[in-house]
Amino acid sequence: MILEYFQFIDTVTSLDTDRGTIECAAKVPESSTIFEGHFPGHPLMPGTLLIETMAQCCGFLILRLLDFERLPFLIQVSKAKLRTFVEPGTQLSVAGELVHEGSGFAVAEGRISRDGKPIAEAEMRFRTAPFPKPELQDTVRDWARSRGVI
Repeated sequence: MILEYFQFIDTVTSLDTDRGTIECAAKVPESSTIFEGHFPGHPLMPGTLLIETMAQCCGFLILRLLDFERLPFLIQVSKAKLRTFVEPGTQLSVAGELVHEGSGFAVAEGRISRDGKPIAEAEMRFRTAPFPKPELQDTVRDWARSRGVI
């Protein structure tokens, strides 16, 4: 996880395009400027960044299912539950499952756990659109390749 660059997924550990599922690993860094203000003396991973972690995991799944031809971007989060605090150094298991894809939209369910215990979950809606520039498509493909999506 590189918080300052919004790169939250370290590696994809499992991806099943037939079932529409993905599993990822993400380790919260020991230190980050984000922790200086959240909270001073008691650093915690912000809940919004946990949601972003689930969105990135599900986004990789959607990218792969769409063969990197369309870019998914988060447009709605619903049924979000944040169950516990996450401290620096925590190893997270992140999972996603596609619920629906079509007509330029995708719906996925994301989950985060630690040692099999739930931390967070949410249903997320994505709009999918053509990449605005080929360079962005190449960059996203390279990022996904470096994480094991391809």
